[in-house]
Amino acid sequence: MDPITIILTALVTGAAKAAGDAVPDAYKGLKALIQKKITGKPVAEAMLDEHEKDPETYAAPLKKNLVEAGVDKDEEILKAAEELLKQLKPQESATGTVNIGEGAKGIIGQIVTGATIKGNIS
Repeated sequence: MDPITIILTALVTGAAKAAGDAVPDAYKGLKALIQKKITGKPVAEAMLDEHEKDPETYAAPLKKNLVEAGVDKDEEILKAAEELLKQLKPQESATGTVNIGEGAKGIIGQIVTGATIKGNIS
């Protein structure tokens, strides 16, 4: 996955986990790093907040704003996103498996190497 996709995936996964359980420190840390990077960019700040509530609607605008802010080029943010994904999906991280769920929609062509994809894509 490209860096911005890793970061967005970590945000979505972390937000979903936060809705049901205690928020992992890694999610809070990732979000804080991103907030620091986009400070002074009110649209990007708003997109980050709205994305947590409604990731489907705000995915594209958040992606655009994060790329414009250079979040995808920030190694510290990328490492934090990768760490969060490892914590939330340890089996997938260890095995190289990407479980997309049943009937996943809206997956845009990503190059995935060395992974087994489980689930139906429609």
